[in-house]
Amino acid sequence: MAKAPAKNTPAPAAAAPKSPAASKKTASSNGQASANGQGTPSVQPVMNQQFDAPAPLQKYGTVSQRLPIGLKTEARQESVNNLNQLLADTITLRDLYKKHHWQVVGPTFYQLHLLYDKHYEEQSGLVDTIAERIQILGGVAVAMAHDVAELTSIPRPPRDREEAPVQVSRLLEAHQIILKNCHDYAKQADDSGDDGTNDVVVSDVMRTNELQVWFVSEHVVDTPLVRAE
Repeated sequence: MAKAPAKNTPAPAAAAPKSPAASKKTASSNGQASANGQGTPSVQPVMNQQFDAPAPLQKYGTVSQRLPIGLKTEARQESVNNLNQLLADTITLRDLYKKHHWQVVGPTFYQLHLLYDKHYEEQSGLVDTIAERIQILGGVAVAMAHDVAELTSIPRPPRDREEAPVQVSRLLEAHQIILKNCHDYAKQADDSGDDGTNDVVVSDVMRTNELQVWFVSEHVVDTPLVRAE
């Protein structure tokens, strides 16, 4: 039996071109280029980037970032070097106060426990002030404990618990080291025209440390408590 001739099947119509808006929407939903030309944000953290990190943004000890504050590179570099020394010593003194706050014993426990913690908070404020001045000058502030330990000029205390008069003596020694440096650094900043650093060193660091020296020193004056002589 003869087959009936096949019917002509019409060719499928060509797909209508998508509008630009539809194309962008589709691409964005597929995780490709979004409407602003960037990829769709991902909530997945990018981990372990420190193991293949590029060169650092700025090397420690340099003043490569030059903010328009009217100071020459040489003046900035000198001030940054001095301030990093002052920062390391201030961090050390701050931590020394906290150590003594935890470990103090004896009849003056309550007074010294509170005083040490008050001075700790004040030194913490100085740490931020000094570090911020370093960054303003275009430098890099020392930060980590092991770097501070290498840089500080304050003697390292033992881990042991010591008597209150010994604690006070250690604190006064640390204050004196910082204050001696403050006088030198303030003069150098003044000579180089760095009035901002001079003000931080004198108005903030020096005056705070001098006041703390007064409060701490009075605890080791050998004055009778019961009978006046």
